[in-house]
Amino acid sequence: MVFTIDSIGKKADALVRRFGTRDPELLSAALGIRILPRPFKAQKGAYMTQLRNRYIFIREGLKDEDPAMYRIVLAHELGHDALHRAQARTAGAFREFNLFDMRESRLEYEANVFAAELLLPDDEVLDCIGRGYDIYEIAAALRSDINLVALKNDLLIRRGHQFRPQEHENTFLKKEP
Repeated sequence: MVFTIDSIGKKADALVRRFGTRDPELLSAALGIRILPRPFKAQKGAYMTQLRNRYIFIREGLKDEDPAMYRIVLAHELGHDALHRAQARTAGAFREFNLFDMRESRLEYEANVFAAELLLPDDEVLDCIGRGYDIYEIAAALRSDINLVALKNDLLIRRGHQFRPQEHENTFLKKEP
């Protein structure tokens, strides 16, 4: 199923309303999704379903090395859970969804949009913009990555805000540490 940008935002908002948090670790626990570390070399995370059990695999040490990226990867994988569980179920035991590359995969783009909507509430981003923050300062203030902030900026532009588009890397979650 292909989701619209609006429907992805609504799914993220529904999770926040249901559980009262934007914290991807708390959401994973509330949804019964197990987070398991793995010694990944070429990726930061992956999502899997098996026999009705849901898992997020995440690169060992990422939480300590880069807490902001850890949150983003968890939110991205929660996006796969919310949007692409059926595809993960039929894909077999392990699905890495093209290593987070948005250029070649609609699924990756949708999961990144979900992460941006979950972790970067409109009001907080708009407040930072109103204070004159640049993309780097917004990312720092909201404990995020400039590429996710740039994606959120694109989403706000689509909603009618008159902002200048920001450059972002489509493979920012794929990059090595």
